Amino acid sequence: MRIDKYLWCVRYFKTRSIATTACKKGHVKVNGNTIKPSREVYATDKIELRKNQINYQLTVNDLPPNRVGAKLVDIYRTDTTPKEAFKAQELLKYSKDYYRKKGVGRPTKKDRRDIDDFNDENE
Repeated sequence: MRIDKYLWCVRYFKTRSIATTACKKGHVKVNGNTIKPSREVYATDKIELRKNQINYQLTVNDLPPNRVGAKLVDIYRTDTTPKEAFKAQELLKYSKDYYRKKGVGRPTKKDRRDIDDFNDENE
């Protein structure tokens, strides 16, 4: 089975074309090698996948006949992604909440005072 089809079947990507694009961009590695979307995947292959700033690591257990339901995905793969990867994603989400949204406009007087106080503390 092709790697792009496998990643689509085990629900890592919503469409097969998105999986193909990820392979072409080099976000998918099999056994440590960057691969093309047409590469065949076999049982016991180790796949590294970068998606949404998380480096997923999984091992292929078996090849599904077609796209499977979310409850059946664990039959066909073993997820070995370290927990720290998900914690880093959560911290990144919190850090983005502090910044102003694009197009909100100039900083208010209170925002300017907060920025000045922050800069004074760091000097």
